[in-house]
Amino acid sequence: MPTPSSPDPRALNGSSEWGEIGARAPRALDRAELPVDTAQLARFLIGKLVVRMLPEGPAGGRIVETEAYDIGDPAGHAYRGMTPRNRALFLERGHAYVYLAYGTSFMLNVSSETPGVGAGVLIRAIEPLYGIALMKRNRGTERVLDLARGPGRLSAALTIDRRLDGIDLCQLGPLWLARDSQAPVDVGRGKRIGITRAADSQLRFYVRRNRFVSGPQALNS
Repeated sequence: MPTPSSPDPRALNGSSEWGEIGARAPRALDRAELPVDTAQLARFLIGKLVVRMLPEGPAGGRIVETEAYDIGDPAGHAYRGMTPRNRALFLERGHAYVYLAYGTSFMLNVSSETPGVGAGVLIRAIEPLYGIALMKRNRGTERVLDLARGPGRLSAALTIDRRLDGIDLCQLGPLWLARDSQAPVDVGRGKRIGITRAADSQLRFYVRRNRFVSGPQALNS
C-alpha cells in the first residue's frame, strides 16, 4: 500500500498528475505475468514502466534497457549466497533489490526467480514519461536525455535508495512496475556493460535505436 507521504495511485487514474498519459494511467504488473527465468524476465521488462510515487506526485517512465544476472552468474551479487545485503535477491520474483554501487550511486534491480533462489535484473535506463519536472529537480539538470540514462541516474531521478530494498514491485505503493497500451518494441540483445566477470554473456536487453539507452550508440543499433 502507498506510504502516508505518497499519493494513492488508485486515485490518479485519468488525472492530470499523469501528464501526457492521462486516462491511460498504467496498471501494476501481476506477478503471474513475470517469467520465472532471469533472462526471460529481463527481456519481458523492456517496454514496461517504472512508477515512483513521490509526495509531489508520480514520476517514472518506460524501461528501455535491462541486464540479467542469472543463477550462478559470477558477476551477480547472489553468486556467493545470501547475505543481509543481498537478501532481497532471494525473494519471490518481482521484488526490488537496491544496493549502493561504488559508494555513490544506488541501483534498482528486480528479483527474478523462485523464493530462495538468488538472481536479478538490473534496470539500466528508462525513457522519462511523467513527473519530468520532479526528475529534473532531483537530478539537478534540465537535460531530459540524461535524466535516467544509466542505472545511477535513474535511481537519483526517482529518489530510489536502500529504504526501498525488498519492496514488492507487483503491488501499488511507493515504487512499482506497470504496463500500459504501448505497442511492442524492437528489442536488441548484447553484452553487459561495465563488468569483468562473464563479460561476454549476451544478457543485456534494450530498445533498438532508442536515444535513452545508456552506453555507446554503437552497442545499441
